[in-house]
Amino acid sequence: MKSLIRASISILLVCGILMYTSHAMDATSGKSGKDILTIYNWGEYIDPALIKKFEKQTGINVIYETFDSNEAMMTKIEQGGTNYDIAVPSEYTVEQMRERHLLKKIDHKQIPNLKYIEPDFLHLAFDKKNQYSIPYFWGTVGVVYNKKLLKDKKFDSWDDLWDPSLKGKVILVDSAREVIGVGLNSIGQSLNTTDSTVLQKATNKLIRMAPNVKAVIGDEVTQLMINGDAEVALTWSGQAADMMSENEDLTYSVPKEGSNLWFDNMVIPKTSKNIEGAHKFINFMLDPKVAAQNSEYVGYTTPNKAALKLMDPEIVNDTRYYVSKDVREKLEVYKNLGKEKIGEYNELFLRFKMSIR
Repeated sequence: MKSLIRASISILLVCGILMYTSHAMDATSGKSGKDILTIYNWGEYIDPALIKKFEKQTGINVIYETFDSNEAMMTKIEQGGTNYDIAVPSEYTVEQMRERHLLKKIDHKQIPNLKYIEPDFLHLAFDKKNQYSIPYFWGTVGVVYNKKLLKDKKFDSWDDLWDPSLKGKVILVDSAREVIGVGLNSIGQSLNTTDSTVLQKATNKLIRMAPNVKAVIGDEVTQLMINGDAEVALTWSGQAADMMSENEDLTYSVPKEGSNLWFDNMVIPKTSKNIEGAHKFINFMLDPKVAAQNSEYVGYTTPNKAALKLMDPEIVNDTRYYVSKDVREKLEVYKNLGKEKIGEYNELFLRFKMSIR
């Protein structure tokens, strides 16, 4: 997996990405849509060497831009200011984008490498025939913790986060679905509930956890856990993998009550001016060698079954990340709950944050 040395040189990486994008834009000036591919992805979510390899193989120049939230990405595509050819939304956002007619259908005939995707990761509820999306990475939400600082402590249950011994030691991600989801899972309820009474009950329980909460933050949690400045955090499996690669005292678990199973997916936005190139890129990323290299670089789990055979066995056999089918069956994929209900989740999350002293 990719080393988190990147954390200590993040400024250089950002500058490098900006220089690369600027260079790509200069190189593509005056070219037609078929010679350019504009990609919109999460930050640090692809091996840059693969972009260069794709350009060399196809003669297509790539412009690469990043976003930090599904909502920001969708808004920009909806506004139509930039002609993105590829975007990488999460599952519930794919559903929202379909409803808003923001996506073009994908021609599976142009993606022969689709055969390498694990069948369990295809035809999911948010896009049952994969007409609009192709799996990119997947993972879970769970707990990363420091075994040295929290001797003999395990997080087999979400309720362990409420342990009084953890006063001022728990870090939570600044995300309503994930945090409210902890409350819901801890009382045996669905992550996709729309029942306001149940949501209130989950929030009330979260408020009782408030004394244990050290902070509600974003990516800063990675360095805090690596440095041993924090004991336990709610996080995503890939982020936990990065932390653990830098600090052997850390480990990760998915509590027994269940959690979120998430998918990020490649889509072709309606703004695309290079549909043929978009299909070429998707097919390129599904090549087993490419998928293996990308997964080991980024640190997230690949849905490409052929790629697994090319990767370090120590990685693919680690059931903390590549969880078994039995465990996956206890996990839930987020559904699009609609603007009104998501607003309710956000309001309850704010209420919980305000309870933290």
